[in-house]
Amino acid sequence: MSERLDTLGMFDAAAGLPEQLRDAAAAAAAVVDLPAHDEIENVVVLGMGGSGIAGDILTVIAGPFMPVPIVVHKGYGIPNFIDEHTLVFAISFSGDTEETLEGAAEVALAGGRLVCISNGGELMEMAPEWNAPHLKIADGIPMPRAGIGAVSAPTMVILETMGLFRGASAWIDAAVAQLQKRRDELVADGNQAQQLARRIGRTIPLVYGGAGIGAAAALRWKAQFNENCKIPSFHNVIPELCHNEVCGFGQYGDATRQLFHLVNLRHEFEHPQIMRRFDLVTEAVDEVVAGVDTITAEGDGPFAQLMDLVLLGDFVSLHLAAQEGIDPGPVPVLTDMKAALAVE
Repeated sequence: MSERLDTLGMFDAAAGLPEQLRDAAAAAAAVVDLPAHDEIENVVVLGMGGSGIAGDILTVIAGPFMPVPIVVHKGYGIPNFIDEHTLVFAISFSGDTEETLEGAAEVALAGGRLVCISNGGELMEMAPEWNAPHLKIADGIPMPRAGIGAVSAPTMVILETMGLFRGASAWIDAAVAQLQKRRDELVADGNQAQQLARRIGRTIPLVYGGAGIGAAAALRWKAQFNENCKIPSFHNVIPELCHNEVCGFGQYGDATRQLFHLVNLRHEFEHPQIMRRFDLVTEAVDEVVAGVDTITAEGDGPFAQLMDLVLLGDFVSLHLAAQEGIDPGPVPVLTDMKAALAVE
């Protein structure tokens, strides 16, 4: 492949996702001192950005099969219902995310059952004081968003260990197999991701996914375009967008035709009416966007198909950055914002 600007090795990190997912699952299987499943009435995931998406993935993959609800909390504070019957995953890649640290401390005061996941930082230091198991994210992952496997597998495995999500390990194995297959395709020159990046060009990607798997994947694609490419990108979910956003293409077609490129993320587990809605939405906007592409997931089971879409999106965003001469790794505006917030 042609030479590209990638100072942090984001392409290599993306290519290593199958092994990252496998190794994170193995590490999570060794976590001990977990509460009994019959002590837990609800599950909460605290996390932001590339760490918080682990909660979105857990909700759509494990949520439909669990006997207790999952709530994802992205922000300051904590839900008021948290008590000794709540299992709380506090996830921060660095271990120093202020929203997550503040929330974890409040969970400890409320008596919630914490499990902390980080590469180090204050979250790891505080875990013993909170009587919380801590799982260390493996070293060598260049940025939080490159660690999606390292943050998503542990929550699933820990819930399986507790008896709240049976069969998680088998789904992870299926995802690893699919990711290896997809990775082999994506490292070849002229691959599907490279071609889609060329078609998107300098337009703004709109990413639409079907509820559940598609919604989580669309959020991931949008965030990867933002951080890897440093470009605007937006996502939405079918069927919700059929009740509002699709109306927004009724005017300004001369502008939207130059600006937006629609990417539909599809999978085998869509509701039949969502399948029909994708066709209707595409028909409604086809003439007022620069282009429409449909990506169809492959793999055995919902988790394999979700991670297949994730890997495809990661490579699309990396190729888009490469063709524009943008280093996908550093995110200076986020670094500067965190530094400004740290000043008292």
